[in-house]
Amino acid sequence: MLDLRRLHVLRVVHQLGTVTAAAGSLHLTPSAVSQQLRQLAHDLDVPLLEPDGRRVRLTPAALTLLRHADEIAARWEAARADLQAGAGRALPTLRLAGFTTSLRTLVVPAVEHLRAREPVLTVRIMEVETSEAFGQLLTGEIDIAVTLPNQGGPPLDDPRFEQEPLLDEPLDLLVRRDHRLAGAGPVTLEDAAHEAWILPRPGTCDHQEISAAACAAAGFTPEVAHEAMDWPAVAAMVACGLGICLKPRLVRVPAELPVMAVPLAGPAAPHRRLLTCTRRGSRAQPHIAAGLDALATAATTATAPRIRTAS
Repeated sequence: MLDLRRLHVLRVVHQLGTVTAAAGSLHLTPSAVSQQLRQLAHDLDVPLLEPDGRRVRLTPAALTLLRHADEIAARWEAARADLQAGAGRALPTLRLAGFTTSLRTLVVPAVEHLRAREPVLTVRIMEVETSEAFGQLLTGEIDIAVTLPNQGGPPLDDPRFEQEPLLDEPLDLLVRRDHRLAGAGPVTLEDAAHEAWILPRPGTCDHQEISAAACAAAGFTPEVAHEAMDWPAVAAMVACGLGICLKPRLVRVPAELPVMAVPLAGPAAPHRRLLTCTRRGSRAQPHIAAGLDALATAATTATAPRIRTAS
């Protein structure tokens, strides 16, 4: 008999890249993970790992097996949905994750909706950046993740996950209230091409990638004067006249600061697309379906901060 737990270990090793990383996520020792893979290779009579310098990599046979393992995992998730639909069965705890700025604007409002609609459902909120969400979904640490499309992440047709659009959020230009672009009427991103910019350090968060891609689409590379990723700190820097930035419309900044969010127009007007990501086959499970419905409601009712006008 094939042990499905060993298949699961193989999938996690493939997702996270190393035996050590997989062991940490699975709460096992590296030697236990290696033993599971050796036993799986013995059961199937095919090699699954081969040396790669001082490390190991998956063999072609292992990659072939993974395609079948992904299908088996999706069918298992669908089977769990059928089993949970039985009358009188208690719902499992829903583990709902989101990256930092999505928690306040979408995840927390979604949980408020759930508390009203499904008072017996226990929900656990977890702050998880997009780059870490896929591994935690695969290991079962979370059930739903609000994510951003990110460079190097799994494609939308990845057989392990279902990624669906949740919200297209415009990006506004955050400037000091007396800035030349404040209150100037329709503004395009190209109008800010020669400004000093405040951006996160490359590789630290998805917003840096989104901002860089938006500027590139507008035909320029931003001149980065300062690097920061905490929104109150960024807004304080803008208020001091140290630069400008792109800000997702639903992100709040301290109201007392002399800054203004300027909407952008034109074909290069940027936005960021937020997605819901789940394990493939799991969306029909009652607690996950309820969470997805609550997130959709939160996305529909989310309102942008009132655009402040120059005074």
